[in-house]
Amino acid sequence: MNGISTSGRHEESCHLIAVEAESRVFSRLRAAIAWQTLRSMLSEARLRLALIVLLSAVFWALLYSLFFEAFSFLDSIHADVISLLFNAFFSSLMIMLVFSTGILLYGNMYCSPETRLLLTLPIRPEAIFAHKFIDAMWFSSWGFVLLGSPMLVAYGVVRGAPSTFYLLLLPFMVSFALIPASVGAMLCMAVVAWLGRLRMHALAILLTIAGAGAVWLGWSLLGSAATSGVTAEWFDTVITRLSIAEQKFLPSWWLASGLIEAARWGTQPEARFASLSEAGKFLAVLVSNGLLLYLLARRLARSSYRTGFSQLVSEMPARRQRRIAWFDEALSAAGTARGRPMRLLLVKDLRLFRRDIAQWSQFAIFFGLLGIYFFNLRAFNYNIAYASMISFLNLAVAGLILSTFTTRFVYPMISLEGRRFWILGLLPVHRDQIVWSKFLFSFIGGVLPCCGLLCLSDSMLGISPALLGVHEICGVVLCMGLSGIAVGLGAWMPDLREPSPAKIAAGFGGTLCLVLSSLFIVSVVTVAAVPTYLAMAGEAFGGGGPSSAGIFGWASGPLGTATSLLIVGVLGAIATFVPLQLGLRSFRQLEP
Repeated sequence: MNGISTSGRHEESCHLIAVEAESRVFSRLRAAIAWQTLRSMLSEARLRLALIVLLSAVFWALLYSLFFEAFSFLDSIHADVISLLFNAFFSSLMIMLVFSTGILLYGNMYCSPETRLLLTLPIRPEAIFAHKFIDAMWFSSWGFVLLGSPMLVAYGVVRGAPSTFYLLLLPFMVSFALIPASVGAMLCMAVVAWLGRLRMHALAILLTIAGAGAVWLGWSLLGSAATSGVTAEWFDTVITRLSIAEQKFLPSWWLASGLIEAARWGTQPEARFASLSEAGKFLAVLVSNGLLLYLLARRLARSSYRTGFSQLVSEMPARRQRRIAWFDEALSAAGTARGRPMRLLLVKDLRLFRRDIAQWSQFAIFFGLLGIYFFNLRAFNYNIAYASMISFLNLAVAGLILSTFTTRFVYPMISLEGRRFWILGLLPVHRDQIVWSKFLFSFIGGVLPCCGLLCLSDSMLGISPALLGVHEICGVVLCMGLSGIAVGLGAWMPDLREPSPAKIAAGFGGTLCLVLSSLFIVSVVTVAAVPTYLAMAGEAFGGGGPSSAGIFGWASGPLGTATSLLIVGVLGAIATFVPLQLGLRSFRQLEP
């Protein structure tokens, strides 16, 4: 280990190649990996690629339409709030980019088999960091581009921005993303290298502080007393509270100011040149600060990366698990002796989940952000029709987020047993118990946050207890169906030779799981919303609409609600047990 931690002092004896040549080698490596990935997707995963492109285009178009209407409304009332809105939006994304890049770098730099190979080669640690940093920045920033580009394009169209505005969008966004990505990388390397066994405590403290800050920010922005609509008093209050994000030392302010200047289109050539010059100055500030932070991150990688990696792989993880071993022991001891093997399998999956920071951190971040959004729904006094519509949309959003996690993490669980599958074969455990343990782990882990968030959403919206009960039943059915689809398809089409869960989820089975999960969510939400829609239609027509008599009146009443719940239950049973039966039948005959 001393050779690893002190290799920076023996560069001359190792005869390292020049830095420029080293960078060219990694550039060719990334180009080769990107080309092979594209070729494999075009040859083996065309369905998934087409689905991703289609859904991304639809999502982009919907966001563009939404932002276009919003900016047109603000432009019609001559409200000069664009700077405040941009600052709030970009500052929130900046915080998210810091944590997402740090989490991705931790997995890429310290837990990847590729880095273990690269560390055995005569390569500078900062070159390895740069190689992994580009991947982490790409994966953490594509969502920022997907969310920010339709908003900025819509803003430019509404304001009649010149062509230079659209040409500057990508440089502005990339230079801005470089700043929080570099900060997240430095935090990740510092925590691993210098905090040692206090790493988990420090990470928990950082996540707690970030969560408390997000809750406080949401409370301060939208935590005013409930109002009956967008009144002038509410508008002034929100504008005042949004101004907290307008700080000139933040990169989000540089980005917002530069984009606003680039979108100006004066009548005189001098005014146009002045606006473009100001935008160029803000872009120069972003680029210079981003490059400075990136160079500091490379410097930190040179001095601490190998040391942190050495300390991480030499730790004894068994001691850290004693703090929560009582829960594992209580879970394994609860119940009868006949069900003990399944409970032990649940404990195994729970421990793997706790050890994988990529899983529980993403799970906590996404559901935490969804909880903050649901909590701030109380800013208005919605009418019944609008609140009901939002509640069913929230049900669909919760289901879609859960389907993302079941496809990404639950579907590959059986395949990840991989070459260690023979150990399970030697245990006195029936193969059916292995599959059912994965299903229970997914269902229990998903039903608690989903049903809790749905209850929070309906409480903030002022939904009636009857409709809240409908949403909770739908939430349970969604968790059962999504878990059944992911576990059943994972047992039906396992890939025991692939060690990467991302590649397993990106295959044909993962694509099929995502498509079936999306169709199941749409079907459940649509069927559950039909009685509510018919009741609202009847009220809108003053009792004389289609829902006032006949079959429509029956469908919008209690019998219609009971029928819709029965259909939802049937859909949930089909989505749960049909894939599981296929998976169990195939898994019993599997010869690894």
